[in-house]
Amino acid sequence: MPGPQSAQPSPNRALGMSTVAFTVCFAVWTIFSIIGVALKDELGLSETQFGLLVGTPILTGSLVRVALGIWTDRFGGRLVYTLTMLGAALATFALAFAQTYEQLLLAALGVGLAGGAFAVGVAYVSRFFPANKQGTALGIFGVGNVGAAVTKFAAPFVMLAWGWQSVAVIWAAGLVVMAVIFWFTTSDDPVIVARRQNGSKPASLGTEFAALRNVQVWRFALYYFFVFGAFVALALWLPRYLIGVYGFDIATAGLIGAAYSIPASIFRAYGGVLSDRVGARTIMYWTFGISAVATFILALPPADFIVRGIEGSLAFHFEIGPLTFIAVAFILGFMMSLGKAAVYKHIPVYYPNNVGAVGGLVGMIGGLGGFLLPLLFGVLNDLTGLWSSCFMALFVLVVGLLVWMHLAIGRMERRPVPQPA
Repeated sequence: MPGPQSAQPSPNRALGMSTVAFTVCFAVWTIFSIIGVALKDELGLSETQFGLLVGTPILTGSLVRVALGIWTDRFGGRLVYTLTMLGAALATFALAFAQTYEQLLLAALGVGLAGGAFAVGVAYVSRFFPANKQGTALGIFGVGNVGAAVTKFAAPFVMLAWGWQSVAVIWAAGLVVMAVIFWFTTSDDPVIVARRQNGSKPASLGTEFAALRNVQVWRFALYYFFVFGAFVALALWLPRYLIGVYGFDIATAGLIGAAYSIPASIFRAYGGVLSDRVGARTIMYWTFGISAVATFILALPPADFIVRGIEGSLAFHFEIGPLTFIAVAFILGFMMSLGKAAVYKHIPVYYPNNVGAVGGLVGMIGGLGGFLLPLLFGVLNDLTGLWSSCFMALFVLVVGLLVWMHLAIGRMERRPVPQPA
């Protein structure tokens, strides 16, 4: 695939175009957060079937990240990014013609390729920046998560005007346009350029996978399971939650869902800056601690209490109103955005020659959270009949990670040479 090559690759152009491309990819990746609501009613899906449908693209986008990351290390992000967008566009276009639940699931597997673009972008962008600026650069790149808000803002109106099939067609066209623009406005990264000039070969697959034996890599991956996986899960689940709990229509639920997605995306850049300044470990403590409080509040179900008073029984009613819910969800999304940047701050620093493989694995585990958690939310709804059961599950998860992280850091600090978390 021929294309223009600049003699001096531009870091800012690579970062800017990669971020815009990731925004488009993320908008496609979360398309079922809106059209899934219409499909649930049209096909009469159960909560579990709905959770599986919205989570299927997340599964594909997660599982392909290791492979895409390694291919980026070997063949360059410019080529792999472009082909990934074109492949996802084809599947998204085919989605518009699916008529059964099984056909929708099959198309959703292909749509998930759009989510794999994250691993490509991390490996591509990190090669343009020195270690002391990579946290900020990758934080800016991660702002592409705002694509989830783009879908929540725009898709409801497109769907109400022309049907859910039109959303799939228009979103697919956007991916094709973005792929073409990306190819003709970016250049190969410095490593690929140097490799081409000196005729060297990429590292062997064994070398690429060697870093994955490090327990630290898997620890980062589990952190990302919450800060990214739970973000994606809630981005997909909130419209359905808001409709079920507060009775909002699809357009209003989409707008409120976007109010959660935007801070959880835009402030990722700020999380990268903070990680460069105060350290990723500190950011992770803030993230897990405040997220534990937020999920605890959101997990409280509506309840009625009867207390025996001096002069008779007293009745009390407790319920989290929509304004309180939105405010706490905003705080939760903000803290997740900081945590996402903090996790990825370490990867190019500790594994500069394995960014694709390590970043792909961490992204894969995080993405699996985006697949498994919506499915879990649906199952919990069916089993408990409590809408807030999804936040109960997130509370248990984040508290477990906070305790596990603290114990791991304590063990490292007792070593002769302390290592960062």
